[in-house]
Amino acid sequence: MRFVRYGEFGEEKPGVLDAAGRVRDLSGVVGDLAGTVLGALPRVDPETLPLVAGNPRLGVPVAGIGKFIGIGLNYSDHAAEAGMEEPAMPIVFMKATSSISGPNDPVYLPRGSEKSDWEVELGVVIGKTAKYVTEAEALNHVAGYCVVNDVSERAFQIERVGQWTKGKSCDTFGPIGPWLVTPDQVGDPQALAMSLDVNGKRMQTGTSSAMIFSVAQIIAHLSEMMSLQPGDVIATGTPPGVGMGMKPPVYLTEGDVMELEIEGLGRQRQQVRRDA
Repeated sequence: MRFVRYGEFGEEKPGVLDAAGRVRDLSGVVGDLAGTVLGALPRVDPETLPLVAGNPRLGVPVAGIGKFIGIGLNYSDHAAEAGMEEPAMPIVFMKATSSISGPNDPVYLPRGSEKSDWEVELGVVIGKTAKYVTEAEALNHVAGYCVVNDVSERAFQIERVGQWTKGKSCDTFGPIGPWLVTPDQVGDPQALAMSLDVNGKRMQTGTSSAMIFSVAQIIAHLSEMMSLQPGDVIATGTPPGVGMGMKPPVYLTEGDVMELEIEGLGRQRQQVRRDA
């Protein structure tokens, strides 16, 4: 099933898409797509739910996100593009939850930004608490999958010394959605086509099969160091084609439009603006 949250910012309601891609209101079934609900998402016939009129804004498809975790340099072809060795263990960083925004909301370049970059990524939403889980058990803790744009300010990330979190956490730098798609509908999370365009030009083309560490390996690894809670989101890395890897590098400027898609998980579109 494809779950959504729709409505104006801060007033989103839970919904589900029907076979025609129309939004159906789920608020009579669950209060929101958050917490323990994610461990037992409702299985209902969308056709029995009220149809939402018009074309509502889609927000982040998960509420109450506690942790927003990123995995760096996790695609073999992206590592080659960056001229870096493949890591022996997952590179882990955090994105501030204040960076989270809807899939089609504007992305704002922070003051002083000259090197903001794009990254289409497979997002994993935890549905059940995971602590010391094995790789074989890991996917049983997944509520679903979604698209993430791990927008990154490279100067903040690399040149300001310290953790990558500095360049990953600017407001609006974490668009998530449009849908939360259940594992049964996604199938193999290691076989999904991914793409990102800037101003209509293809920048990234890849597949999750090129991940160095699989979704199951990532969950198992993280659960050794921290408990993963329902609603936590993991961005699992990006394929080649980021602006930093181009010669010369290309970065986002005001007015640019990013469009990104992952097979079966929907499409995002963000216009780039400059923060006041």
